[in-house]
Amino acid sequence: MMPTIRPKRPHFSSGPCAKRPGWSLAALEGAELGRSHRAKPGKAKLAQVIAESRGLLGIPEEYRIAIVPASDTGAMEMAMWSLLGSRPVDVLAWESFGKDWVTDVTKQLRLADARVIDAGYGELPDLGQVAPDHDVVFTWNGTTSGVRVPNGDWIPAERSGLTICDATSAVFAMALPWDRLDAVTWSWQKVLGGEAQHGMLVLSPRAVERLETTTPPWPMPKLFRMTKAGKINEGLFRGETINTPSLLCVEDALDGLKWARAIGGLDALIARAHGNLRLVEEWQAKSAWAGFLAKRPDTRSCTSICLAITDPSVDAAATAKSIADRLDAEKVAYDINAYRDAPPGLRLWGGATVEADDMAALLPWLDWAFAEATGRAGS
Repeated sequence: MMPTIRPKRPHFSSGPCAKRPGWSLAALEGAELGRSHRAKPGKAKLAQVIAESRGLLGIPEEYRIAIVPASDTGAMEMAMWSLLGSRPVDVLAWESFGKDWVTDVTKQLRLADARVIDAGYGELPDLGQVAPDHDVVFTWNGTTSGVRVPNGDWIPAERSGLTICDATSAVFAMALPWDRLDAVTWSWQKVLGGEAQHGMLVLSPRAVERLETTTPPWPMPKLFRMTKAGKINEGLFRGETINTPSLLCVEDALDGLKWARAIGGLDALIARAHGNLRLVEEWQAKSAWAGFLAKRPDTRSCTSICLAITDPSVDAAATAKSIADRLDAEKVAYDINAYRDAPPGLRLWGGATVEADDMAALLPWLDWAFAEATGRAGS
């Protein structure tokens, strides 16, 4: 039968993601609208985002943090274009965004010493193949496959290569070993539910040394330039952005950071996301038709929770689309179909801004929608 309890907020999209509980436009009333981002008030807001991100995430003081253009994609490409080229590079890929970085490295930068270490959707590549004297490019959490690296133990503390990590759907929801990471990127619209088009870039001292001692052999667009006369542009890491940011989005980012502090900081954010995953795991253990796309439990994402249709008697693609369409029409769950390049299935965002009560309320609706889609309602 149709469930009687609906999620209060049906926002389960994997990006842009649900706003924090209780959010309203009133949260943006302090925005410095109509002001230059280079004036003191605007620069102060940008510097505050950097400082509060550092404090919340526990990023070491010697690491530099910048706000950069074009969301996580811009931050990652800025890092790759600026840091790669002086060493061989291993690129890990197990879903669509990792494959994008493979394309950048092999077809755009055309690095001759590039090695692709890949795996199919639902699996993780052999991390033991990564060479410590190579640079490595990887996603911490595969947003379109629901597969994450389980930890940073595979990254040697003593390494000569740099680790360049796309952490956009992991940061604020998973513990990151900053001492093993040299360039880390994310965007505001993921775990804290911020608005789009702004990226964050963190650089270790080793990454800064690379910037100051190596000049890439390719032309460097203005949006990617982090050095002046061979030295790091320190202003960039104080909030002096390369292009014009939205101070409305900056205010929204500050609101998300404020909320995170108020609920208990990083530990609370991680606990909320993992709590949502546990609810789905408990439901899936009893399901006759749904399974996790991630093959290994220790690699399951707690943010982009990807489900496969495992009942062999149904058309997986048609069934997944029908479930997503029905729940959208019922205003129970929005935007939960699998990513367009991923295998057919469903994708539930379980990040920290999603309430456990809403995730729990959604799960019986999945069973109802499956029954409706397959003609098994009332059977």
